[in-house]
Amino acid sequence: MGRRSKRATRCIRCRTHVDLCVCDAVPCLDLRTRLILIMHRNENKKSTATGNLALMALSNSELCIHGNRDVPLDLGDLHHAARRLLLLFPSEDAVRLTRELLIGDPRPVTLVVPDGSWRQASKIGRRVPGLEKAERVSLPPGLPTRYRLRAENRPDGLATFEAIARAMGILETAKVQAQLERLFNLMVERTLMTRGGAVC
Repeated sequence: MGRRSKRATRCIRCRTHVDLCVCDAVPCLDLRTRLILIMHRNENKKSTATGNLALMALSNSELCIHGNRDVPLDLGDLHHAARRLLLLFPSEDAVRLTRELLIGDPRPVTLVVPDGSWRQASKIGRRVPGLEKAERVSLPPGLPTRYRLRAENRPDGLATFEAIARAMGILETAKVQAQLERLFNLMVERTLMTRGGAVC
């Protein structure tokens, strides 16, 4: 299949071209872990943003937009004694997210994931009120990204969806991670088809 116009009609939900829509393949996962996706306003405009696809699959999830001066984001209401608040980003003060870390505090987790460029995402934990007391966590080393729709400048860089899937593999189960990764791979493959790229 050849290249298509950037103006080609896209599905308003999954953002892929309508004739290659992946909505029917999206699992419905009702998990103990709650996902809060903090997306920079510029990221929300991009068709290659992957965070929205994770929101479709995870019923216990919420999208928050950061960077709108007229509507500042405040997440102070995320702090609940009954839940553990984790911020997923590989900052210098982050600890490794492992099952051993979770054993020490068995409360269900609210996982906050920044979504944007590396520069944008790195600032979210400092600039959004309510996240100053969140525990900083990072993913263990893993396989390289399978996201081939954008250039990746960091050897350990992952698409937002990939990071969420791997985190859910630790917070929930390997089966949940596998379901999410199947959806992600399908989305990447179909998008590559629209660009005339090889699918492997």
